[in-house]
Amino acid sequence: MSDEKQSGPIPPDVTDDTVLGGRLRLLQPKRGHRFGHDAILLAAATRARSGERIVDLGAGVGTAGLAVAARVPGALVKLVEISAGLATLAALNAARNQLVDRVNAVALDVGASAADFAAAGLSPASCDAVLMNPPFNDPARHKPSPDRRRRGAHDLAPAALVTWIDAAARLLRRGGALTIIFRADGLIDLLGALTASFGAITVLPVHGKPSGNAVRVIVGALKGSGAPLVILPGLVLATEDGKPTDAAEAVLRQGADLALFTPPQDGDGKG
Repeated sequence: MSDEKQSGPIPPDVTDDTVLGGRLRLLQPKRGHRFGHDAILLAAATRARSGERIVDLGAGVGTAGLAVAARVPGALVKLVEISAGLATLAALNAARNQLVDRVNAVALDVGASAADFAAAGLSPASCDAVLMNPPFNDPARHKPSPDRRRRGAHDLAPAALVTWIDAAARLLRRGGALTIIFRADGLIDLLGALTASFGAITVLPVHGKPSGNAVRVIVGALKGSGAPLVILPGLVLATEDGKPTDAAEAVLRQGADLALFTPPQDGDGKG
């Protein structure tokens, strides 16, 4: 990689890693939460078109949002991350991948006020799509990590999930698309949080192997839609002997889309 794309020396407390078969190079902390398949699956399922405004809530170092920007030329992406240090890395990653003209990062709590979001350039009903990979371990049911950074990235009580969904609903225009990746056994909490503002909910189960239960769900929903829930055939990541499936390889390494959203129905378009 050229010096121009690296945008300066690599800090000593981070690693330099690749995703999407090397299409993106990303700096991330050596310790704490580190990105994985979830972010790329989320990006692949996000509905985004050239010229649209996309927001990645809880963006970390920007993996999912940057993957959307790389996949959809012309998409304008805002990375929202509570940690100032991670937001700085996200901005650096945008520069290193020559996406700084369409991607910027802001240090902001998802639970911040509408006024604080507006001050960061995110006014109500101003966005076309929101994606999120919220913390998904219920601290009442899962032993918390001793690492503070991992604990903050992974643990979220069910009541706090509503805060994330409400933030997305406020940002999205009517008919705007929300995409979430979540743990499979938390689906009932997620559906409960969505139903107040969203419809056309689509659930894509993600299985580690063909014989295993789903370990994740990718969920799409449209603000203000009255369309019913749909459950899609599952995505399987690996064969029984651990070899990546062709479908997983297409998404994780080759940058293929996951067709989560159907074409807009009456009442789901821009308004």
